[in-house]
Amino acid sequence: MTKIKFYCVTNKKVDFLKSDLFHFCWVGDGQPPKNYLTCNDKDNIFDREKFYSELTFHYWYWKNILCEENKNQWIGFCQKRRYWVKSNYIEGINKFNLEKNILKTPNDDWDKFDAIICRSINVSNVKKIKMIKRGFKNILKDPLILFDKNRQNLSLHFDMHHGYGNLQKAIKKLDNRNQIDFENFVKNNNTFNPHIMFIAKPEIINLWFEELFKWLFNCEKEFNFEKLKGYDTGRLFAYLAERYLSYWFTKNLKCKEENWVELDNF
Repeated sequence: MTKIKFYCVTNKKVDFLKSDLFHFCWVGDGQPPKNYLTCNDKDNIFDREKFYSELTFHYWYWKNILCEENKNQWIGFCQKRRYWVKSNYIEGINKFNLEKNILKTPNDDWDKFDAIICRSINVSNVKKIKMIKRGFKNILKDPLILFDKNRQNLSLHFDMHHGYGNLQKAIKKLDNRNQIDFENFVKNNNTFNPHIMFIAKPEIINLWFEELFKWLFNCEKEFNFEKLKGYDTGRLFAYLAERYLSYWFTKNLKCKEENWVELDNF
């Protein structure tokens, strides 16, 4: 069976994975280790790395590498701390036992699907004190947010963590069809598939990146880079892509969720 080909985006050396399935991809200002792929040459957006984060490599890959891939190859994206793992992975994964639990080959049923996405996370059931502190403007508009979990949706979560109103501003940069559907998605859902991680074949990858970067480049007209700072908004374009991935993949493709883990100490 053909193994999955992974691209792992990192700004630190990953010395605990020796598998030849992984191609390590360097972003950030540091000096990359030898044999790591870099994304600051050819067609690139490296000058915007601190706003786009791992998408800096995704764009470079799309423009410079994707066309060379085997059309039947499953290709996965992950990050320095987050990895795809088997369905029967052990609890308490760390960098010392990770390699034994890594997902390496497509599962038997993948031929029924267009893409694989991360198992979803839920953003509702937020502590009231946190909602009052970070979602005060939302509560003024709809006090029931404090008591009704169904109202604690993706739109509220984004407003609380990445700047009030920023998601709505970005949605307006979509075409009319996606404006309506994506806005409904973030208002009617309190779960999403995190971390801009997915596994797909080249044709699907091309469609996704084409749609994504067209939107994000339009968003650059709305947001002043000089005002995007800190955890909340510094990586705004990556946060937007994370939510849009859940919407776009589930709307346009037949997807399956698979397990992933986040390493605590890396």
